Amino acid sequence: MEQKYVIGVDFGTDSVRALIVNTQTGEMAGTAVYEYPRWKAGKYCDPATSQFRQHPLDYMEGLEESIKKALEDAGPKVRAGVVGISVDTTGSTPVAVNREGTPLALLPEFAENPNGMFILWKDHTANREAQEINALAEQWAVNYTKYVGGIYSSEWYWAKILRTLRVDPAVRNEAFSWVEHCDWISGELAGRTDPTVMKRSRCAAGHKALWHKEFDGLPDNQFWTALDPLLDGLRDRLFSETHTSDEAIGNLSEKWAAKLGLSTDVVIGVGAFDAHMGAVGALIEPYALCKVIGTSTCDMLVAPNEEVGHLLIKGICGQVDGSILPGMLGMEAGQSAFGDIYAWFSKLIVTPVRDLLGDKEADLLAKKLIPHLSKNAELLPVTANDIVVVDWLNGRRTPDANHTLKGALLGLNLASDGPKIFKALVEATAFGSKSIVERFRSEGVPIHEVIAIGGVSKKSPFVMQTLADILNMPIKVATSEQACALGAAMFAAVAAGEYGTLSEAQQAMSSGFDAVYHPRPTVVPVYEKLYAKYQQSGHFVEQEFLKV
Repeated sequence: MEQKYVIGVDFGTDSVRALIVNTQTGEMAGTAVYEYPRWKAGKYCDPATSQFRQHPLDYMEGLEESIKKALEDAGPKVRAGVVGISVDTTGSTPVAVNREGTPLALLPEFAENPNGMFILWKDHTANREAQEINALAEQWAVNYTKYVGGIYSSEWYWAKILRTLRVDPAVRNEAFSWVEHCDWISGELAGRTDPTVMKRSRCAAGHKALWHKEFDGLPDNQFWTALDPLLDGLRDRLFSETHTSDEAIGNLSEKWAAKLGLSTDVVIGVGAFDAHMGAVGALIEPYALCKVIGTSTCDMLVAPNEEVGHLLIKGICGQVDGSILPGMLGMEAGQSAFGDIYAWFSKLIVTPVRDLLGDKEADLLAKKLIPHLSKNAELLPVTANDIVVVDWLNGRRTPDANHTLKGALLGLNLASDGPKIFKALVEATAFGSKSIVERFRSEGVPIHEVIAIGGVSKKSPFVMQTLADILNMPIKVATSEQACALGAAMFAAVAAGEYGTLSEAQQAMSSGFDAVYHPRPTVVPVYEKLYAKYQQSGHFVEQEFLKV
């Protein structure tokens, strides 16, 4: 039997990965990773102001190099059998484009202008704009935020657009439309970048751009004009229809077929966000919370529309029909910082070592530090008097988005050392996860089990055991270290017609689970007490400390 293959391309925060998968067996045939050079050099970013931008050339070069190297890794026989490509990306990561759909930073006059680049998901420069959207939505005849948890975030599409239009007249004058990364890169592969006809992702539009069938697409132009006249007319240059990721956009363009050495018969699927496709790759099923755990977390949940579709779940990142599994209500939550918090603590320790002793010693320390801290933190007892940390070092995504919030450490004494503080940081990220679970349950959506994917889930047993203890639920870890790319490959197989449904593709191509963490009954009640302190501490930070 002739072997068929699909390519899943996963655009992460730091790099892009291409994964080639056998459609019949799910076996990995080839893979490659490309790190974004401009991003790695820290260009176009200013962490002090929460500005994080990525140049489209990083994406373009990464797309080409990762796929070409994955094809080289797989061999010539595999190349001839490739039938489909689908892409997932971070989000909301929009970019201003001209009438042809070209990101402005690809034009000479905007090549070094961060406002003409992709505005990365964790960019929080639009806090003010998000607050204005929420204030107007609360008094509008239709609350357009009701399907995104009732709170619009500065991490999302419209807030970023408005902020850019306000601060950059050059971009304002040249931008014809705005496109999410997952839509643009997929359209680029298919040669269909015209923003007026480009197929837009249901996932991106529903969770981040306030798209809903009830609104006949996007919120009415009158709403946007009332928010700021700079938005007048933009709605008509965006989109009204959206598409689920089991659909095809078209075929690989001649330009990209020549670049990659593939046939123009290769089908390009509709793109989506990384966490959503990752949940598919991890075999998400109804009422199983899939946590994509990396620098931040994205928490995915699906349920039958007929069971929960009538609910309006407060404080989450949206509920969208078909955003994860076609035919199911997809729900999203998440934390703005998870692994980033551990990285912050590592940097806090390593930086003075680098300044005093040099790069060689600092690099050695950085490599060994987190494993060392984890080993020692694991040996510590869990008591009700332990240090408590509030995990809002990058603001709070859910429940109830507020990216102006700050983190805090409470309960320090002269015996508070590195392992104890690290243990508290890990517990804080788990407490943040618990607050998400508790919000779903309080809103009437049960959660029966937890599935974990992402780098932290594979690399840190200490973090995963702590998470299981605090959630008081078993956690299954997906075998694949590339679940997002695998999910994209599954969608590509359906878009290319190799399977009639996504469920069939999942069953045939999944690699299953390779670890399960069970809660320890001895520490669960202690963590309940510490969680109460976490909630009390968070309330103090939000209601009292920041007002001083």
